[in-house]
Amino acid sequence: MAETVKSAAGKKRPGAGKHAPDYLAETRAKILEEALPNVPFDGWTPRLLRDAAEQAGATAGEARLAFPGGVLDLVDYFLADGDRRMTDALSHEDLTSMKIRERITHAVRTRIEVDILHREAMRRAVTLLALPSSGGLGPRTLYRTVDAIWRATGDTSTDVNFYTKRATLAGVFSAVSLYWFADESEDHQDTWAFLDRRIEDVMRFERLKAGVKGVAEKLPDPFALLGRLRYGRG
Repeated sequence: MAETVKSAAGKKRPGAGKHAPDYLAETRAKILEEALPNVPFDGWTPRLLRDAAEQAGATAGEARLAFPGGVLDLVDYFLADGDRRMTDALSHEDLTSMKIRERITHAVRTRIEVDILHREAMRRAVTLLALPSSGGLGPRTLYRTVDAIWRATGDTSTDVNFYTKRATLAGVFSAVSLYWFADESEDHQDTWAFLDRRIEDVMRFERLKAGVKGVAEKLPDPFALLGRLRYGRG
């Protein structure tokens, strides 16, 4: 029975047999590898995807199977691959010896550093996903990244803290990423200093919040949105 491939837009397309997942994973990786050097010049465009597929030796049909949603699927794959590489890098480190603030700071920095050579590709991806035509993919990829960061640092919360942590980190990660895109300081030292300040702001807020009774009942609506993103509810 033919397998199916699910695009970023949620549509299913027919696969190519029982070995399709492994083959498609290899095809996706090859196409992304060919695309990345050209993103700074061409942007994330349908033509970029077509050219990268050709350079990777994939047919038009194979490219459609690999990325059914077109270039948005390619961007989604690029960002998910960065999350995966961050998780892999952190899995080889002893995070348990760090305080929670240090873990999160280190994890955010690691997520940025795994794509340090692809800063323009990241900037263009964020710009594209900010457009209405991206169909809400931007918030979903942001949620996936901050969720990966929290999980990689050992978060096991299941109550309302699950959402507050991710909502707060989403704001931090977005701000730091935007700062990084324009940072020309040596070794991006200004970005890491900015990250430290944002984390300090969060920790200060958390200390203040701990003294406010009943704060959980006053959480704003964006947390409900994060719940829908987590479980795929529209």
